[in-house]
Amino acid sequence: MLAVGGLVATEVISALLGSPVRVVPYDRMFAWAASTPWRSPQALGAATLLTALGLLLVLSALIPGRTRTVPVRTGDPDLIVGMRPRGFTGALAHAANRVPGVEHARVRLVGRTARVTARTTLRDTSGLPEAVRQAVHARIEELSPVHDHPVSVRLRGR
Repeated sequence: MLAVGGLVATEVISALLGSPVRVVPYDRMFAWAASTPWRSPQALGAATLLTALGLLLVLSALIPGRTRTVPVRTGDPDLIVGMRPRGFTGALAHAANRVPGVEHARVRLVGRTARVTARTTLRDTSGLPEAVRQAVHARIEELSPVHDHPVSVRLRGR
């Protein structure tokens, strides 16, 4: 769109200044349009193509893009705020890091699932994944996001 706008601006400004650039052969296009009847297959094909392109652009404008925030409830029932995913995962990683036995934890959002990768030096890790899951889930409950975020935990040893 930027390129088309730049081309149109160049053509219009150069024509207004008296020396048109004529990057696009408008004379041939105008002659074709003036000599071609509306019911010709070429004119109908061009109109169909331009209509389809216009509908595609309108459709792409109507489809929502990927959200860049995690909607979180506040104390006010009428107010929802957006939290950046990095801040959200940072808060969850902080909760996971506070679990005894976890040396370092990282959280990624994959869809709406919070995937926790925790590193530990413990030999006996029984109960540790569930403790991490509970700590992260408790932090999610504190943050009170609009959508559920299931937690999956993966432990890594040294």
